Amino acid sequence: MVDLLEVGHIDRSHGLRGEVIVTLTTDYTERLATGTVLATDAGPLRVRSSQPYQHRWLVAFEGVASREAADALRGTILRAEPIDDPDALWVHDLVGAEVCTPDGRQWGRVRTVLDNPASPLLELDDGRLVPVVFVVDESDLPERIVVDPPTGLLDDDEA
Repeated sequence: MVDLLEVGHIDRSHGLRGEVIVTLTTDYTERLATGTVLATDAGPLRVRSSQPYQHRWLVAFEGVASREAADALRGTILRAEPIDDPDALWVHDLVGAEVCTPDGRQWGRVRTVLDNPASPLLELDDGRLVPVVFVVDESDLPERIVVDPPTGLLDDDEA
């Protein structure tokens, strides 16, 4: 069985006809294409229509036709199967990977990946942050990634 990934969540209802405001947590906007089925803890939801709306999405799901029904979906996590893109660097592959520099020094494991406007950040188990743009080799994922940050980014604070 394939593990489903969180791709977004329902923020709130919008209007009187059952539409909701969705925040995507993925760059793949096709996750909200008409006919797409998204998994939730309460069962599947099929997208009837969607359109961009103030940095989020205005979405209508089949079977959700009233404000009350839409209100009941507030906070719902939307999940989908992973997309097969061999050129993509996936968050779920990065978490738990050992972080090394080209000289072979190990800096710890990725605890989580934080969203950041400039570049997503790898948060290491000791709290250090490394922008994803410094990842230079992910061929050993999910075990290990190599980062090549500028001097001083990972160095200890010792004088």
